[in-house]
Amino acid sequence: MAGVTISATIAPPLRLGNLEVPVPVVLAPMAGVTNAAFRQLCAEQGAGLYVCEMITSRGLVEGDRTSLQMLAFAANESIRSVQLYGIDPMYVGRAVDLLCADHGVAHVDLNFGCPVPKVTRKGGGAALPWKSELLGQILEAAVRAAEPYGVPVTMKTRKGIDDDHLTFLEAGRIAEDAGCAAIGLHGRTAAQHYSGRADWSAIGELKASVGIPVLGNGDIWEADDALRMVAETGCDGVIVGRGCLGRPWLFADLAVAFAGGDVQHRPTLGEVTAVMRRHAQLLGGWLGEERGCVEFRKHVAWYLKGFRAGSAVRERLGSVSSHAALESLLDELDPDEPYPVGQLGVPRGRQGSPRKVVLPEGWLQSRLLVGEMDPSAEDPTSGG
Repeated sequence: MAGVTISATIAPPLRLGNLEVPVPVVLAPMAGVTNAAFRQLCAEQGAGLYVCEMITSRGLVEGDRTSLQMLAFAANESIRSVQLYGIDPMYVGRAVDLLCADHGVAHVDLNFGCPVPKVTRKGGGAALPWKSELLGQILEAAVRAAEPYGVPVTMKTRKGIDDDHLTFLEAGRIAEDAGCAAIGLHGRTAAQHYSGRADWSAIGELKASVGIPVLGNGDIWEADDALRMVAETGCDGVIVGRGCLGRPWLFADLAVAFAGGDVQHRPTLGEVTAVMRRHAQLLGGWLGEERGCVEFRKHVAWYLKGFRAGSAVRERLGSVSSHAALESLLDELDPDEPYPVGQLGVPRGRQGSPRKVVLPEGWLQSRLLVGEMDPSAEDPTSGG
């Protein structure tokens, strides 16, 4: 079995304030995916930092039921990590205090990288770093609120809104000045969404310009991609998103690779279906059997990508509503079918094409915020 190529640039443990993450790998928060069940499944595969789905600060402060339900953690999550979204320093500060004081959260990440229109059209997500003063105010409020608890605050961003409006270097300086423990950079602009190739050179440029740890994100499909990113950019760790969809064992590969090993998992279809069963069971334990099965449906195509499972079985798996039905359908698959090696090292999940970023009217005319942010920009019922 071919393994990853190990170089002498394997990164040491990741330090975030007083936290140490032995394997410098972070699971990227993905809306509708990285719930407690998925994070537990990934954590069972290998060490790392597993971040909860993005939660809005306003929703948390106002006691929104959906936001609070998302604050569920598995028993094996030794570090409770949450990504927070906000556009108002007051709400963000109060939300961070609640996370630390009432929910035992040990790490808070702030999202300034989301490119979806419902977020950017109100000046949030990847649009917000353009307003540099507001960015600093939000980061300072978060760090100030977390400081009494000894909880590190990090931020994640993109290169900028588009190639003509880059913000990542200034954002790094602002994050460092505000007392952030690290900054994560997705090597794409908001206009790129998830299309094209991530610009790893920007990650290296950011690393060279700040004194705090830099985490690289974008196009990590296999463990050797992570090692190559560290070697090429000097970043202190990696953030893994779409690469683990339907492949939670990627974290086992990453743990081995960063420890200097050369094992790359290529599970048979039988081994994959065992992971699928485990995933469905975890979702059922968290949400109840029927709702858990409904939530599991979105993962079926990712798990079976490249395998020869027939369209009829795939279609029925896509509408499964009980564990018994899931078991019966998975039993129809050939457990000895080898892993489709053609799926190694290729993009997974959403890709799409570049598109114009939807922004508030006049947003790009000034780096300073003029007027008040629209309160509706932070919908308390939105999970990202």
